Amino acid sequence: MKYLLSKASLPIVTRLALERSLCAFDFDGTLAPIVAHPGEAAMRAETRNLLRRLASLYPCIVVSGRGRKDVLEKLSGVKVGRVVGNHGAETDVPQESHSRVEQWKVILKRELDGIPGLWVEDKGYSLAVHYRQATEKAEARRLILAAVAKLSHVRVFGGKQVVNLAPEQAPHKGDALAAERDRLRCDWVLYVGDDDNDEDAFALGGNIVAVRIGRKQRSHAGYYLRTQAEIDALLALLVHLREPVAPA
Repeated sequence: MKYLLSKASLPIVTRLALERSLCAFDFDGTLAPIVAHPGEAAMRAETRNLLRRLASLYPCIVVSGRGRKDVLEKLSGVKVGRVVGNHGAETDVPQESHSRVEQWKVILKRELDGIPGLWVEDKGYSLAVHYRQATEKAEARRLILAAVAKLSHVRVFGGKQVVNLAPEQAPHKGDALAAERDRLRCDWVLYVGDDDNDEDAFALGGNIVAVRIGRKQRSHAGYYLRTQAEIDALLALLVHLREPVAPA
């Protein structure tokens, strides 16, 4: 992986500014710092201002594990081209998937109820089983996976102290990113994420600059930022490079 804010990586960022480029971001851990509870997540004022300027210069979207309505509330005042929620699943989900997610929730409540530090977040199109507050995290994750093994037609993927569940046929972040790239007729894509659930987007083919928050040995991302706070520096650089060539 290459450090995106290095002098050596400047030509690839400059290329994004010169091309018809889609700028796409995860929310938690990318545009906003990771916090103890999802409801507390918020962008810094500087990030919000830079994202607003970026969205006026580039086609810009957010692809998040959160529900779309939730993300829109977090982005209040920032107009991006589109928000895709539930790890990409909100783009095209069969109606029966809603009832399936409800069934999963009933089973997980039965299997996991009373275990300290575990709670299930219902996002309509997917579920997230959080164990950040659990004292014994390895044991908590083992119990979650044992319960999840009793579910059917489910796609299971990890996150930061969370186990995510989505319908097995639902679109993922890579599908959503490809659809938006084509819809907006972009030749290049920048995608920034921070977690395992971003790997489908990192693996998108074509002209993509895939950036992971935090360096990881095994990742489809070719670039990295050292910390979430560096998202501001990246947004500022993209704005700076595009402003002189932006159409009137």
